Amino acid sequence: MTTTRREFLLTTSGALAGLAFVGCELMAAAPARAQARRREVVVSGKRVKTVDVHAHCAVPEALALMNLKLGGPLYRPDLSMATEVSTRLRAMDEQGIDVEALSINPNWYTADRDLARQIIKLQNEKLAEACAANPERFVAFATVALQYPDLAAEQLEEGVKKYGLRGAGIGGSVNGAEISDPKFHPFWAKAEQLGVVVFIHPQATGAPTDLKNRLQGNGYLDNVIGNPLETTIALSHLIFEGTLDKFPGLRICAAHAGGFLPSYAGRSDHGCFTRPDRWPIKKKPSEYLKQLYYDTMVFTLEAVRHLAAEVGASQLLVGTDYPYPWTKTAVDLILNTSGVSDDDRVAMLGATAMKLLGIKA
Repeated sequence: MTTTRREFLLTTSGALAGLAFVGCELMAAAPARAQARRREVVVSGKRVKTVDVHAHCAVPEALALMNLKLGGPLYRPDLSMATEVSTRLRAMDEQGIDVEALSINPNWYTADRDLARQIIKLQNEKLAEACAANPERFVAFATVALQYPDLAAEQLEEGVKKYGLRGAGIGGSVNGAEISDPKFHPFWAKAEQLGVVVFIHPQATGAPTDLKNRLQGNGYLDNVIGNPLETTIALSHLIFEGTLDKFPGLRICAAHAGGFLPSYAGRSDHGCFTRPDRWPIKKKPSEYLKQLYYDTMVFTLEAVRHLAAEVGASQLLVGTDYPYPWTKTAVDLILNTSGVSDDDRVAMLGATAMKLLGIKA
C-alpha cells in the first residue's frame, strides 16, 4: 500500500527513535524546546527569517548496518538522540538560526545494492520524523545511493514525494567517479524534473585521499585544503563535462562556498581561451557559477563580499557546518559585510533558501 506524505507525517510525528545529530540529538516524543531566548535577526527594522543550509546529522541504526557505531571524533558517544535536541536548538537560538536544513554525509557508497536500499530507507524515514517533530525548525535533504544512479533517482523521488524531504545531499565524488560521469545522468535528470536542490558536500574519500601524502602534517590540511578542493573539482567537472548544459534547470548548492572555484574563475575562463580544443561547453565557466548556489563558509567579511561579487548575492546561503565548531557567527558575517544591499542581506540570510527549500515565511 502506498503511503502519502500526510499519512507518513501523521504516523511518525514525534517518533524519533534512531536519529542522532552529530553534535547533539533530538528528544523523543514531543517537540523539544530550547531554554534560551531566541535571537531575532533584524534588517532595516524588519524581522528576517534565517536558514542554515549546512547542518549535519547521523542515524545510528544505519551506521550499524555498515558495522559502524557512534564513537570517536566523527560520531561521538554523546550524540545519542535521547537528550540533546535542546542543545542544538539552544545553539541555533543563540546564533540567530531559525531553520536548519539537515544532511547526512554519505558513507554508504561502497554498500551493495540491497544494503544501500536498506540504509537509505532507514535514513530518510528518520530524517522525515525529525522534521515532523519540529517542523518550524528543521527541514532535510534526502539521502540517496548514488553508486546506483537509477536507484538514487527512485530514492530522491520517494524522499521528496513520500517523506517531504527538500532535495538530496550527495558527495563530490562516488568511489573515484566524478559526479559529471554520464552514468549519473538518471539522477541529475530526476533532480531537474523534481525541481529540488542537490546539496554537494565533499567526500573524504575523494581529493583528501587522493592527495593523502601531500596533506599530511600540521594544519589539518586534509580538511582545510582537501575538502574545498574536492568541491572545486566536482563543480569544475559538472561545468566542463557538459552536465550543466544537459540539465540547465538543476538547482545545485555547494558546501564551503564552492571550494576554490569562485575565487579563481578567471583562470577557468582563460584556460578555455588558451585551449579551445578542450572547451566543449556553451558559455564561459564563470557564467555557470552564477547559476549555482553556495553556503557562506568563508569566515571573513571580505571573503563574503568577494564571493557575492563573483557569483551574485542572490546565490549565497547561510552555512554553519553545525555541530562542527567552524563558526558561531555565520549570521553576523552577512549582517556586517559591506558592499551588499539590505535586500541582498535578507536574501542571503534566508529568503533565497526559503524559496529553494519550500520553507514557509
